[in-house]
Amino acid sequence: MGTIIVLIILIVCVILALKSIMKNKKKGKNFSCGGDCSRCNEKCM
Repeated sequence: MGTIIVLIILIVCVILALKSIMKNKKKGKNFSCGGDCSRCNEKCM
């Protein structure tokens, strides 16, 4: 019974994390970008 509860909590956490990543992606934010262009190896927008 405890394993099922932990599994459900884990699934909910993964779903919330994925929703957050998708939301940021739609806004044009890259999840690996910290916003500090002086430290970035890629071209910042």
